[in-house]
Amino acid sequence: MKRFFTLLTLLIISFANAQAFSGKGDTKFDVAANIQEHGSGIRISTDFGLGENISVGATASYLLSVDKDGLGNKPDFGDRADLKVRFNANLGNVFNVDEKVDIYPGLDLGLRNFGAHLGVRYFFTDGFGIMSEIGFPIAKYKPEATGFERLNNQFTFNIGASFNL
Repeated sequence: MKRFFTLLTLLIISFANAQAFSGKGDTKFDVAANIQEHGSGIRISTDFGLGENISVGATASYLLSVDKDGLGNKPDFGDRADLKVRFNANLGNVFNVDEKVDIYPGLDLGLRNFGAHLGVRYFFTDGFGIMSEIGFPIAKYKPEATGFERLNNQFTFNIGASFNL
């Protein structure tokens, strides 16, 4: 039994040299739960490294569970879905944190708003990690949005898995 745990510990340590963001050419793919007021769903995103601390990417989200409005109506597909392009400043090495951690503030331009996000990724291995991100609108395209138009125009919390491609 001691040999088993020793072998397991050595295997874990050998995989623990993961690097969160390696700069130009680095590609990340995230799958996350999207949690927000009056709904929850799934979010996928990808980021491509352009430089030592810069990446660009895209995000798609779809709300699976949404509250009905006051009249009992459910939102249609267009109200549930959102697409965004994004720009990140990957600052893990700037803050001199563990190389397995990537802290990235950024901006996004979507179908419903211009917004910002702040996220963190932690990689257990070179290929797999966890991520968490918050996002919020800065400027809404339709400030007087009502009803289901507000679904993808609010504060969001995302948590999920991250993959190094």
